[in-house]
Amino acid sequence: MSTLTELERARLRWRARRGLLENDLIITNFLDHYETQLTDTDVVALTQLFEMGDNELLDVLLGRKGLEGVYDTPQIQRLVEQMRAL
Repeated sequence: MSTLTELERARLRWRARRGLLENDLIITNFLDHYETQLTDTDVVALTQLFEMGDNELLDVLLGRKGLEGVYDTPQIQRLVEQMRAL
């Protein structure tokens, strides 16, 4: 379990803000459901996922394409699957 402080949680939510409304809605919904359960490893994986470009991220979140390269890790795959399931 993570020991995120309120400031760290706020930073994570700020980092999750995207240029596409669809990404914002998917990620915000995910954080609303799972934020308190995120481990430090999850936060690192999410931070890495948030480095993706908006259009590429949307394609991944909607299942139109798979994770590739540095984003294709078990931790990121699990988080994306959780986002898709909501």
